[in-house]
Amino acid sequence: MYAFTVICKSPRDTGVVASMIAPLLRQGDAIILKGDLAAGKTYFVQALVGALGSASKVTSPTFGLAHFYRTEAGTFLHVDAYRLSSVAEYRDLGLAEYSSASITAVEWGEKIESEFSDFLLIQFDFIENNDTFRRLTISSGTDRWKLALQQLQGQLFKELAA
Repeated sequence: MYAFTVICKSPRDTGVVASMIAPLLRQGDAIILKGDLAAGKTYFVQALVGALGSASKVTSPTFGLAHFYRTEAGTFLHVDAYRLSSVAEYRDLGLAEYSSASITAVEWGEKIESEFSDFLLIQFDFIENNDTFRRLTISSGTDRWKLALQQLQGQLFKELAA
């Protein structure tokens, strides 16, 4: 498992992280997003979809469960697993059929991460006594992401330190 942590001091910093991850993504990739309510998961997806070249207004799919967006990189599938009670319920929705032909981001992804063999995990955590700062832990246990994450780590530390 390769992992690193960055501190985002503002929504702009979260957008920087998303914009630096965007060029690494390709169809079939999945990003699992974990974190408490209002930790920044949907904001991250908004910035990511924008960085992928879409002008679409990205909203939380909490009640609709999933939204699709057209981007310059292809189809983007945004799933919110908060209301799902099981992996079986996710399978019943038929969304898994789209994951190989889409870039998929799943909020509350811990509920269905077993459905993805190779994914990027981003954990969003509040920083104690600070409503603005977020700790993002970015990790993956697969070869697909190891070198990319090492390079990303260096780039993010330079960019966010500025």
